[in-house]
Amino acid sequence: MNSRSSSISFPTPRLQQRPSFSARLSAVSVEEGEAQAAPGAAEHQIDEEIEEIKRYEDFTTIDWVQDATKEQLRRKLRRKETAGFFERGGHAGWRYRLWESYEAAQGWIVVTLIGATIGVNAAFLNIITEWLSDVKLGYCETAFYLNESFCCWGEDNGCDDWHRWSSLPPLNYFLYIMFATIFALTSASLVRSFAPYAAGSGISEIKCIIAGFVMKGFLGFWTLVIKSVALPLAIASGLSVGKEGPSVHYAVCTGNVISRLFEKYKRNASKTREILSACAAAGVAVAFGSPIGGVLFSLEEMSSYFPLKTVWRSYFCALVATAVLAAMNPFRTGQLVMFQVHYDRSWHFFEVVFYIIIGIFGGLYGAFVIKWNLRAQAFRKKYLTKYAILEATLLATGTAIICYPNMFLRIDMTESMEILFLECEGSEDYNGLCDRENRWKMIISLTLATIIRVFLVIISYGCKVPAGIFVPSMAIGASFGRTVGILVQALHDAYPNSVFFAACQPDVPCITPGTYAFLGAGAALSGIMHITVSVVVIMFELTGALTYILPTMIVVGVTKAVGELFGKGGIADRMIWFNGFPFLDNKEDHTFGVPVSQVMTSDVVALPTTGLSMKNLEQLLREDKYQGFPIVEDRTSKILVGYIGRTELRYAIDRVKKDRSISPTALCYFTPSATHGASAPITPATPATTFNGMASSSVDFSRFIDPTPVTAHPRLPLETVMELFRKIGPRVILIEYHGKLTGLVTVKDCLKYQFKVEASENPRDDRQIIDSQERLWGVLKKSAIWVSDQVNHVSRGRIRINGSHEDLVTSPPRGAGPTSYMMDGTEDVDDGVELEDR
Repeated sequence: MNSRSSSISFPTPRLQQRPSFSARLSAVSVEEGEAQAAPGAAEHQIDEEIEEIKRYEDFTTIDWVQDATKEQLRRKLRRKETAGFFERGGHAGWRYRLWESYEAAQGWIVVTLIGATIGVNAAFLNIITEWLSDVKLGYCETAFYLNESFCCWGEDNGCDDWHRWSSLPPLNYFLYIMFATIFALTSASLVRSFAPYAAGSGISEIKCIIAGFVMKGFLGFWTLVIKSVALPLAIASGLSVGKEGPSVHYAVCTGNVISRLFEKYKRNASKTREILSACAAAGVAVAFGSPIGGVLFSLEEMSSYFPLKTVWRSYFCALVATAVLAAMNPFRTGQLVMFQVHYDRSWHFFEVVFYIIIGIFGGLYGAFVIKWNLRAQAFRKKYLTKYAILEATLLATGTAIICYPNMFLRIDMTESMEILFLECEGSEDYNGLCDRENRWKMIISLTLATIIRVFLVIISYGCKVPAGIFVPSMAIGASFGRTVGILVQALHDAYPNSVFFAACQPDVPCITPGTYAFLGAGAALSGIMHITVSVVVIMFELTGALTYILPTMIVVGVTKAVGELFGKGGIADRMIWFNGFPFLDNKEDHTFGVPVSQVMTSDVVALPTTGLSMKNLEQLLREDKYQGFPIVEDRTSKILVGYIGRTELRYAIDRVKKDRSISPTALCYFTPSATHGASAPITPATPATTFNGMASSSVDFSRFIDPTPVTAHPRLPLETVMELFRKIGPRVILIEYHGKLTGLVTVKDCLKYQFKVEASENPRDDRQIIDSQERLWGVLKKSAIWVSDQVNHVSRGRIRINGSHEDLVTSPPRGAGPTSYMMDGTEDVDDGVELEDR
């Protein structure tokens, strides 16, 4: 292009040489004799406008390298803006010191506000949940708003002020079912109508969000409100779901909403990631009354990036949240959670045998529930998507019908754990749990409770209400552990003089069944989540029993070993896999033995630096296939020049058109030339909305080029490339050989190859599973149609359920399983990996 041709170019500072890796996405143009200039206000405004657009792009990924570079540019600009705060001689004035102190303290201010809010929210949720759970069984005569424990304060086994709804047991049974149905219906309706993201646990999605995946609205204000309102209703409905997982979700929502009020966190994804990790720790801390366990949970399970500064922030946030919860004292007992307990007895070495049995149960329980829950989720996704409210309501009704006759299933799960954890001596005896003559009755009741609860957890976890799996798993482990404890106690009573029990003292109770329940709860939690250290610390903080750390470590270690035999990753990791989120798990080490060239996308749409018209670019953007384009010198040589994101290119074209009329034949340049640099003014104060040049025959987009994209050699091992994605977090890695572009690779490409390798190593035929799902759906359809006809007949046509049977008769095509997509923001979702193919 000669010097007489007119051009439109973005205001760019001049530089002498290609910028370093740390100066990515800075505004550059080439001019002899000039050094790299600091970014001006115009460039900063353009960056912020592009960042604002990216905030509203759903299901994309954050490029952490770009985010770090933009933060460096913001710091440079802030230093330039605060230059007036210095006194003569270059010394910092009082205004600068004040501003610097506020900047340094802003993080702690935000963490304190978030922690206090989480603690207050947790306290209110505990109070409301306990009251709603007790309302199903009766009411307090003195004050309707009191639950049974507050109504009968200081009394054991009830009091005169607490009344059942009726003296007729069948009527109480009916009211119990009615309340459960109403609570579940209300909870599911709120979620469906106002905040669909409030359903489920949220831990899987938060892990992906902290890793950089964007899910618009998942951590929003309405999700926080509906999660906080619907969660107590879901728990009180009696569904086999817990509030500990959703506690993490509403805590992270709280952190996101509050941190967005501060400019420092509104624009910086990496600092927001620190806050979200700290909030996850606070959520576990208030759920279990375990601040240190919360920090370790966030480190072990939630965050793939956890530097020392984040550890300290997480600790402080968990500390504030737990302190506020303790100050509010929701149970009026000084306990942070209902099932907190203290043991003053030690354990005996011969009990290790039974601890190992409990650990084996925890590993088998986790593997069994994960396997069958994923199948239930697949069935739900394939057939029940349109019936989310009906499904949750019927599940609550069925759960109430099944659970009411069993004394351990009828009450709230946290209350049942409190009962099962207690020692028999010197504490309340719940319905003869500690009586020797009721021993076998309790064993049968606890065994039935364990089996029924496992079944209910499998079918309930994943329904469209706020639902966690921590407490249901702990309740299952507690009932199994108490069963083992009672059996060991019976064995000791039968053979007190056996050599096996020689360590027992004669006048002191030898076996404490409550400790077995406590260890069973830890085993089940470890088995379902595949976490170890945080479980040990959480259980220690729950009991305060230093002597039981070693038994807990033994149980959790056995659980981990058994669970690993059936596959790596807990229920949260498997749900990420099931939903197809682009998440590279750092828990798994793969040895593929192939170079990245076998995985990369070779057919890449690259843009030459010259020769494209505005019409060509707009047509390419209309195709809506890719989220970025490599820049090459020309399509023949394919010498790599840089990379431009789809958002940046779309923004640049829109701004050009907004400023002046552009001909469709206008030539587009993606590299600055000397002629462009000479003809375009480079004043940093030029407004970002102004484009230079009197004519519109050419446009210079070089300002938006990333001149130093992350690149790799084609022969680089795939394992190393996956480690690059985990450690530095680029959105895309370009593959170049001797400077020439040969392809690109994304997280999606790596995961698709990983799934193919796993499928080839473990081939399986899922036709039998699909056939069984079809048969089950057929049975459900016939049952629903029969119920509808009976209601219609009894009401003589005045009541019709669903009006017609067309929706039920029409079922998904045979073999059409739930499609999961690997969404990584580099390409639009155009193909998926079938669940059956993984």
